[in-house]
Amino acid sequence: MKWSRLSHIGLVRKSNEDNSCICDDIQLLAVADGMGGHKAGETASKLALEAMASYLRNNRQFLKDNPPEALRKAFDHANTTVYGYSRDEGEEFHGMGTTLTAVLPRGDKIFVAHVGDSRAYLVRGNMIKLLTSDHSLVNELVKNGGLTRQEAEKHPHRNILTRAVGTSPTVGVDVDVEPVKKGDIVILCTDGLSNLVDLDEMKKVATDGESLGEKAQQMIERALARGGDDNITVILYQVE
Repeated sequence: MKWSRLSHIGLVRKSNEDNSCICDDIQLLAVADGMGGHKAGETASKLALEAMASYLRNNRQFLKDNPPEALRKAFDHANTTVYGYSRDEGEEFHGMGTTLTAVLPRGDKIFVAHVGDSRAYLVRGNMIKLLTSDHSLVNELVKNGGLTRQEAEKHPHRNILTRAVGTSPTVGVDVDVEPVKKGDIVILCTDGLSNLVDLDEMKKVATDGESLGEKAQQMIERALARGGDDNITVILYQVE
């Protein structure tokens, strides 16, 4: 796989609760943004990624035969793992949770699994497409007509999630499939990037001539230039 990933603590937070993983052996890319305070948030995002990848590695035939259902089961396993840890490992971990967004490239398509408000985008030429729908309070208000998309982007409660991995015994997982072509770029990011860098900017950086590593660095720098008020994590994957 051809990819690059970067993470930055940002300019405000004292710790980085984001985590990410690239698993070339099973062709998996994922980001997670933990919540619950420094130690708990960082633990939640790390545990979720490890549990998801472990499940897929231990069920390779299932992953080969039925990628979307394997992803769904892997997210269920991640949820059970984080929830159990938060229940059993002391008060400082109670209520912790994490977003989790994963992409599984398979030939001329990608499978996208998602909980929370970390995002996946597809960039093709002059087009950028959001592949995930935020599980957030303001996005529910937008879908119900209570807010415009523009109002939602600046809403003070835009980071309140309606769904997260590990905060309850079960979790609903969105799993979708998207056709891809050679040269397409898939962006995975936490809201520290998507809240500060808009679609047009993201598309422009992704389609510039630099390497994937330089594109990722540019995206981080743009978020930092706008205040960097959260942890920032981005993965870029180019279809070959």
